[in-house]
Amino acid sequence: MTDYAQPSVPVTGGSMPLLGFGTWQIEEPDAPAAVAAALQAGYRHIDTATGYRNQRGVGKAIAESGLAREDLFITTKLPPDNADRVRETIEESLDQLGLDHLDLWLVHWPPNGEARPDVWQQLVEAQQAGLTKAIGVSNYSLDQIDELIDATGATPAVNQIRWSPVEFDRAVADGLRDRGIVLEGYSPFKASNLQDPTLVEIAEAHDADAAQVIVAWHVAHQFVVIPKSSNPDRIRSNAAGATLELNADEIARIDGLGN
Repeated sequence: MTDYAQPSVPVTGGSMPLLGFGTWQIEEPDAPAAVAAALQAGYRHIDTATGYRNQRGVGKAIAESGLAREDLFITTKLPPDNADRVRETIEESLDQLGLDHLDLWLVHWPPNGEARPDVWQQLVEAQQAGLTKAIGVSNYSLDQIDELIDATGATPAVNQIRWSPVEFDRAVADGLRDRGIVLEGYSPFKASNLQDPTLVEIAEAHDADAAQVIVAWHVAHQFVVIPKSSNPDRIRSNAAGATLELNADEIARIDGLGN
């Protein structure tokens, strides 16, 4: 059976698979089947959020998968509107997911557009209490991340941001890497033109499709990528991109789509 636990990057408490399965816009009733299809396809990293309102469905698929907890990497997120009930939110997430700990918990967006080190400190406390192995942020700027670090001494393990070849920004990628923060990209296909000649040409050279090339590009840079689909064939196809090896010239050409 294919297993995409590797390739991975180290994060607090373990390894984070570079390929994850995104569940944004998957409704609760559809989540069990979609996540089950992803786990059967070999995904071992599942990304959800309190705001997606599908954690029970995700948890049902996890419980019925037969996979050992230590073989899975589960992420969920704190909504900015829950900034005043941080501990309650992670406890609700764990209950809905049927888990005793998360692998990664993120602040979903800066609350009211502000970094909020006081909220971040409560994530640190949840981590210290064993409720999550790693903590991070989503949709934060480098300046906002620095504010968190300066105030608390705790560096986010991950910043999950919208990311794709056309949104490639070397300053952001380098800034996160310099701080020891994993860049995790969501919506990898949304801004991309899958008919782009560069992507199509590289895909043809590898007997692949453009979506697989985009996944491969993320993996080549050690960016975490979380493609989403409810179609089992597409779920499997997207995953195969994680094993596609691009050469340096191909990576540079794809990088160039962001200029």
